Amino acid sequence: MNIKELFKMGGSVDKLTSTVIALIGLVILLALWYFLTLTGDIIPSKILPNPLAVVKSYGELFTDYDLAGNTWYSVQLNILGYVTAIILALPLGFIIGMFPIAKSLFSQYIDAIRFLPLTAITGIFIAWFGIGFDMKVYFLSFGILIYLLPIIVQRINELQNPSNSKDYVYLQTIQTLGATNWQKFRHVYFPYVTEKISEDIRVITAISWTYIIVAELLNKEGGIGAMIYTLGRQSRTPEVFALLFLIIFIGFTQDRLFKYLDILLFPSKYNKESLLKSLFFKSETSK
Repeated sequence: MNIKELFKMGGSVDKLTSTVIALIGLVILLALWYFLTLTGDIIPSKILPNPLAVVKSYGELFTDYDLAGNTWYSVQLNILGYVTAIILALPLGFIIGMFPIAKSLFSQYIDAIRFLPLTAITGIFIAWFGIGFDMKVYFLSFGILIYLLPIIVQRINELQNPSNSKDYVYLQTIQTLGATNWQKFRHVYFPYVTEKISEDIRVITAISWTYIIVAELLNKEGGIGAMIYTLGRQSRTPEVFALLFLIIFIGFTQDRLFKYLDILLFPSKYNKESLLKSLFFKSETSK
């Protein structure tokens, strides 16, 4: 490892060095946190609890507050909200993005709806869908949809933009070959857009957890968000911090899973061969 490279503007380090430095940074932060909260004189424990108190609180959360069940409640809500939003966003996005009449009718309003404060319309969702789990799924899926739908339309616009010669060439080539509308959609529009938005969906994961917390506060039936609200009202600061770190861990795990799925579904982005293609090729050659 070249020490000078660490302080060079615009420099870079290898992955191992970066990992080691990241771990050192984590140790420094934890040590600083521990010593600042050790006695409670510098920072009161009601404001920032000691990290050991946070770790110890997980035992009580599991035994007395059903942490496993509440975590599964939130994860289910997250998954169903995502699936519902993607199922709705893909067909709507393609229709609006590909056809001028639909784009002229709706695109401006879809862009504008992103500024809607979702916390202000919870009452509308309760009136429409009741106060049960389904309402929370629809609320979360709507929160994801209003971000994802304009992104899909934007990706289609990028593909159809002649000045974007890098991507427009695909559409231009298939049009020259005399392809039908279905062939254009199947071989150009759909693979191009889905490959692009897979990264966008991964980024929206962080935003979705904000809406999960809001949804779980409506008729508190369970979930990490409901636990945070209840324990916060009781000034159980170590438990609240423990739950916040749990959300970070779940979000990070989801991010890694999305990244892994992205590699499996779109290997060309990473200069890799498709898993299905490699399995099929091997089975054919072994005969």
